[in-house]
Amino acid sequence: MSRIPATERRAALARAALAVISRDGVTAATTRAIVAEAGMPLASFHYAYSSRDELLSDVIELVVADQGSATFASLLLDTSDLRSAVRATFRAYLDVVRADPAREQAMFELTQHALRTPSLAALPRRQYESYRGLIGQLLAAGAAGHNAQWDIPVDELAAFVLVITDGITLSWLADRDDAAAERLLELATEAVMAHTLNGAHA
Repeated sequence: MSRIPATERRAALARAALAVISRDGVTAATTRAIVAEAGMPLASFHYAYSSRDELLSDVIELVVADQGSATFASLLLDTSDLRSAVRATFRAYLDVVRADPAREQAMFELTQHALRTPSLAALPRRQYESYRGLIGQLLAAGAAGHNAQWDIPVDELAAFVLVITDGITLSWLADRDDAAAERLLELATEAVMAHTLNGAHA
C-alpha cells in the first residue's frame, strides 16, 4: 500500500468510510473499522489524513460528486417536453434512493454529525450549495432544451427542488411506501411546473 499515491489512498479510504457508515452508522466509522474495510494498515490512514473529521469531509464530497454524475442525469435526456423531463428526473432520483437506502441514510447522518462538530461546521453549507448548484444547472439546461423559461430565479427554484427531494427521501426512508412516493413526485412535478412562464402549458 505504501506505493499508492496519496490521492488514491484518500479516495479508497473515503469509499471505505462510506461503506462502513452506510452499513453500521457514523459512530461505528472508527479509523480502525475504516482501514479494515479498505484492507489497509492503520498507518495508511495517518499517512493520508490528519483526522477522522478530515476523512468525513472527503466522504461528503465523494457523495456530492456521485450525485452530480448520476442522480439528475435524466433531465438531459431527449424528452418530449419540460414536464416530462422534470417528472423523469424526480423518478430517477427516487430510483437512486431506493437502490441504496443505506447510503442515503448515511448522508443524512453525516450532515447531522457535521452540524454538531465544530471542525466540520462549514461542510453542510458547502454540501447544500453543491446540490443547489447542480440542480440549478440542470433546471437551466432543461428549460433551454425545451424552449421554456422559469418565472423565478433558477437558484431559488433549485433550493425549492432540494427541499422537495430531501423531504421525499426522508419520508420514503421512514415508511418505504413506493406508491406514496410516486404520488408525491407527481405533486412535486406540478409544483415545479407552476414556475414556468407558460405555467401548466409548458
